[in-house]
Amino acid sequence: MNTDSNKYVFLYITILVLIVAVVLSLFSIKLQPLQKANTDIEKMYQILTAANYKNISKENVINQYEKLTTEIIINNDGNVVSVYYFKNNADEVRAFNLSVAEEYQKAFDGKTDYILPVFAVKNPDNSITNVIPVAGKGLWGPIWGYVAIASDGNTITGAIFDHKSETPGLGGEISTEKFASMFEGKMLFNNKGEYVAVKLVKGGILNSNIDPKHGVDAISGGTITSQGIEKMIHDCLKLYIPYINNKL
Repeated sequence: MNTDSNKYVFLYITILVLIVAVVLSLFSIKLQPLQKANTDIEKMYQILTAANYKNISKENVINQYEKLTTEIIINNDGNVVSVYYFKNNADEVRAFNLSVAEEYQKAFDGKTDYILPVFAVKNPDNSITNVIPVAGKGLWGPIWGYVAIASDGNTITGAIFDHKSETPGLGGEISTEKFASMFEGKMLFNNKGEYVAVKLVKGGILNSNIDPKHGVDAISGGTITSQGIEKMIHDCLKLYIPYINNKL
């Protein structure tokens, strides 16, 4: 074949593209289990961090998670439908594997067949912290996190948040420990027992008339992301009120 012909060049490029595509596909398939394992470890790390186990190395996350955590699934009435604990698991269904965003969307659409995960983490004093995943929308895309609630069903003992594409230095600040630490000690219910959750106050909680037990400073320059965090926490945790009333 004439190597200077257009036909040869076209055929050469086509074959080269096909070879590269096949190689990349094989690499992608090969790496999927490793990517899944890393995603799982990061999720376990965030759950334990929300529960104030902040000094666990990434290498020791799986062992500590399995040692400390019981995974619970509840229905829309707040009743427990599944419990999974390692080594003596009573049920094969794992809260860990639920698609939280999909289940929340069912609830927000008014459906009643949703189920929700609770991660019950044992504290050093053998009390239990209930870690609840939250998911919502920021300015540029999804935001999510985990909020830890004490056994009184009211006090937030820890939190961690993350995002896909918020602006670094602005909305992206939600993923910092400094931001998350503001939620520690906040209350979900007021003195009348009414659910109020936590507001993100533009201009600072100290410059507002909002009870400091129910507010934190909004992110400077991240108004919409702050609003997304406030709505996410309010709407997601509200779905757990039946469980809190039943069990906590």
